[in-house]
Amino acid sequence: MNYQKLRLPAGLYFVGTPIGSARDITLRALDVLASAEVIAAEDTRSLRHLLDIHGVPLDGRRVLAYHDHSGAGAQARLLEALAEGKSVAYASEAGMPLIADPGFELSRAAAEAGHMVTCAPGPSAVLTALTLAGLPTDAFFFAGFLPNAAAARKTRLETLRGVPGTLVFYESPKRLAASLRDMAEVLGGERPAALCRELTKKFEETRRDTLAGLAEALAEAPVKGEVVLLVDRARSGPVKDSDIEQDLLAALETHSVRDAADLVARMHDVPRRPVYQLALKLGKG
Repeated sequence: MNYQKLRLPAGLYFVGTPIGSARDITLRALDVLASAEVIAAEDTRSLRHLLDIHGVPLDGRRVLAYHDHSGAGAQARLLEALAEGKSVAYASEAGMPLIADPGFELSRAAAEAGHMVTCAPGPSAVLTALTLAGLPTDAFFFAGFLPNAAAARKTRLETLRGVPGTLVFYESPKRLAASLRDMAEVLGGERPAALCRELTKKFEETRRDTLAGLAEALAEAPVKGEVVLLVDRARSGPVKDSDIEQDLLAALETHSVRDAADLVARMHDVPRRPVYQLALKLGKG
């Protein structure tokens, strides 16, 4: 047994759970799940299975369901437990709570009622995919799931076309080919992209190509499993010296000359040396 039974202060504890490999759970997360007086989960069966794997007993505690369809009553029961001074742990089905997960309303309601809200962090499909994709990570935008209908999906993509950071999407394998086709059409088929599939699992795979290349490959050979799609930021025309100087001045307020130059050079995809020379000049000004 690798957990400790603790006396947790009253409050709401969000618990990050593995996105694939059960061994990716943290020891602190196991401590919280072993010690909380009340446990709630997006998927009660998957959480019970995780607790069984790690030998964490329920000791008579029920695992309450809290998901998109559990209704206001489930939230009310958890808030009542908090009002009684109990420790309440909530775990999503996989990954970090509140990331494409129904825990937001519970978090906001608990905080507004004055209860302590904290987190035992854990794996995240978004951050894992960003690590593997080979795309810029200095700025990114998590867009969640795109709409099912093609017209609505294209409209949503239009709003994201100019975002100055790597775009991150969750996607169903059933819609993957259609979504990639729409992305290539709306965002530009030449944009670098990555498809990360079955992260931390046996058949983990990362494909790096342009949107057009991925769309063509997936149209011919569909894949299975949970998917994260990442798309490089929009690339504009030639960068203006005034834009670089303005961004450097802003970066120098909170970064060293070296770090500010690195950040701005990556942001504009330009050589670092001239940016560093300008940063030195501005830093002395």
